[in-house]
Amino acid sequence: MNINSIITHPGGAHKDDFLACSLLVAEHNVPIYRKDPCEEELKDPSVAVVDVGHVHEPENSNFDHHQFPRDYPPTCALTLVLQHLGIYEDAKMFCDWLEPAEWFDTRGPKKTAEWLGVEREVISKMNSPIDITVLRRFAQAEKHQPGEVIYELMKMIGGDLLEYLRDVRTRLDTVGQHVQRWEIDSGDETFSALYFPRLDDPLDDASSGLARYILVNNLDQEIAAMVYPDSRGEGFGLARFNDHPKLDFTRIEEDADVHFAHNSGFLCKTSATEVPRLQEQLAGAWG
Repeated sequence: MNINSIITHPGGAHKDDFLACSLLVAEHNVPIYRKDPCEEELKDPSVAVVDVGHVHEPENSNFDHHQFPRDYPPTCALTLVLQHLGIYEDAKMFCDWLEPAEWFDTRGPKKTAEWLGVEREVISKMNSPIDITVLRRFAQAEKHQPGEVIYELMKMIGGDLLEYLRDVRTRLDTVGQHVQRWEIDSGDETFSALYFPRLDDPLDDASSGLARYILVNNLDQEIAAMVYPDSRGEGFGLARFNDHPKLDFTRIEEDADVHFAHNSGFLCKTSATEVPRLQEQLAGAWG
């Protein structure tokens, strides 16, 4: 869809309209107007109307939530734009801040605190001068356009978020194509580990990709360890997942192939590359 301008409400700015506009700015590089839309603008799909207008019609680029009933699931303008871009489910899965932002915008600080299981005062204590200044400056101008500081900051924020979500999806797909599950025998016990091989086109930060894969596939109660290519050498990293209490890699720090074992025991780096040798080292760290 070809969008040539963005409209959002005048007055005070909030995180949901700021981020929703940031995503659209990153995608379309068009000016933002802070005003109430007219009927012609609501009907024009080339004008994105965000968090104002009392209409949710993505086919007409209208992304308001204020007309939803009180008992509607927490849904803000950012929710609607993420859905429109086809990345909402990934954002909800990989951006821990998103759901609290939806609650805060639609339910307020008291209900959000109750939902999070914290005291109301905690919400205020999490506020940052960065949030305050950026939102205040965004609210002060009636128009934001390319080349201005706030606009370019929004473009960076929206661009980074889009890049992150698209990258994490690519990363998960790559892990899913190549990951192997090992069952490791250690004495009278057997435990599970995930192994990601070294690829011709290496995956950046394979350990975080494996960790996300475990969580997305609900394997967190099954997997004890991860094995992944060492980004600093030819060998592999061996790490416990979710601080599994039975794994301590200081148990194998004297192994001839282990050149680093963290003193807290949560990981080690090994020059070993053969599968049987890596499995032997995992078994040696179990106890």
